[in-house]
Amino acid sequence: MWRRGGSEEVWVEKRVGLHRCRVWLWLALCLVTLVGGVCPAAAAAEAASHLRSPTVAPHTRPGQNSSQTAKSEQYRLPPGRYEKAVAYSRASYVLYFGSVVLIIAALLVVLQSGAAARYRDWAERVSDKRWLQAFVFVPLLLATVDLVELPLHVYGHVLSLQYEMSVQAWSSWFFDWGKEQLLMLAAGLIVALGLSFLISRSPGKWWLYSWIAALPLAIFVIFLAPWFIDPLFNKFEPLQATHPELVASISKLTQRAGVPIPAERMFLMKASEKTNAIDAYVTGVGASKRVVIWDTTLQKTTPDETLYIVGHELGHYVLGHIWKGFLFFAAVLFAGLYVLFRAMHWALDRWGGEWRIYGAEDWAAFALLFLLIEMGMLLSAPLANGFSRMQEHAADVYGLEVTHGIIPNSSEVAAQSFQVLGEEDLADPDPSPFITLWLYSHPPLAERLAFAYEYDPWDKGEAPKYVK
Repeated sequence: MWRRGGSEEVWVEKRVGLHRCRVWLWLALCLVTLVGGVCPAAAAAEAASHLRSPTVAPHTRPGQNSSQTAKSEQYRLPPGRYEKAVAYSRASYVLYFGSVVLIIAALLVVLQSGAAARYRDWAERVSDKRWLQAFVFVPLLLATVDLVELPLHVYGHVLSLQYEMSVQAWSSWFFDWGKEQLLMLAAGLIVALGLSFLISRSPGKWWLYSWIAALPLAIFVIFLAPWFIDPLFNKFEPLQATHPELVASISKLTQRAGVPIPAERMFLMKASEKTNAIDAYVTGVGASKRVVIWDTTLQKTTPDETLYIVGHELGHYVLGHIWKGFLFFAAVLFAGLYVLFRAMHWALDRWGGEWRIYGAEDWAAFALLFLLIEMGMLLSAPLANGFSRMQEHAADVYGLEVTHGIIPNSSEVAAQSFQVLGEEDLADPDPSPFITLWLYSHPPLAERLAFAYEYDPWDKGEAPKYVK
């Protein structure tokens, strides 16, 4: 994705996708795929201590060309906007870590109080068939966690409305939330039934067989998501239908890159129905692979800035970031499932009797698995986000190179696109090193802007890295 990727965006994204992200989490760590929720407390206060003084930054509006763009060597925010960005970032950090702590605490209570064991007993009284028991136990467990978390999600949407990041009505928000619950429930049932089968058949190697099963299923889910999951939450239309001139400009970039992207794989997302934020991204695999641009991006950036954004996304496409990310995911998943296997048996040996859990195959053990997954996601965030930051930086470089000579003053246009992004999305002016390490899937916006302005291998007599 092109956006900043820091945790100040976390609750903008979570309000329409936390449970959807947790669907990916279950599918990855257990049986299908893992994509951290997205989708970012005390660290936020540390971040605030590093903030620069607010200064007014130049800002171009749609309709200006690159020659009208004033130089923007540093990311700066106008007075008022600066204070809102800091406050919104702090609140987002607190909400993210608060959500993680709340989930972990809730699952510990579910285990310690014996609620997980009671859910299992109820399921076993309903039927002696394990597949039917799953339809009792899994909804009870997920509903417990979801209801505990719901107040924070509601407050997150309140903040999004308060800071004018969201324009989504409450009725629409709750409708999305309901759809996410259904997706979560379907994924949870698939995972529970699959793991139950593997654990009963191979108690010592279920983690390995889960990994083997997860990889093709993950590809299948990624393949289907653009066609069946994404349209549940947003409207999409071919970019060619409303912005043929942009498609023509993109074609110049793709021809230069040597990897033509057909017009039918370029889409416009009607993000303005729910958010004021701007973004673009690459998604899907194989026949479902596509470039998606939010309509808010086209509304709030100049044509040249939009073209740089597309160049960045083209970088993900050309540099193979989806399959490289999948290989990284496969390696992390292999290690993660083994650690999960070891940690679960260690915890059951120590507290299983107290929790009335009789073994890994016990339905109540899935509450422990859920707890360990949440903890693992938190602890692995620096690794996953570090890998993502490298890919996003590479896409920034590619975007600068592929637009050089096509867009006048391309470096300045790229820098200005980051400036506009920060102003519109209330990007944190200076996140602390801890926040960056733990939560940022993209380099901090100030670093991206400065790099865009400074990167110029052509004048230095150096060869570009990607586009020769």
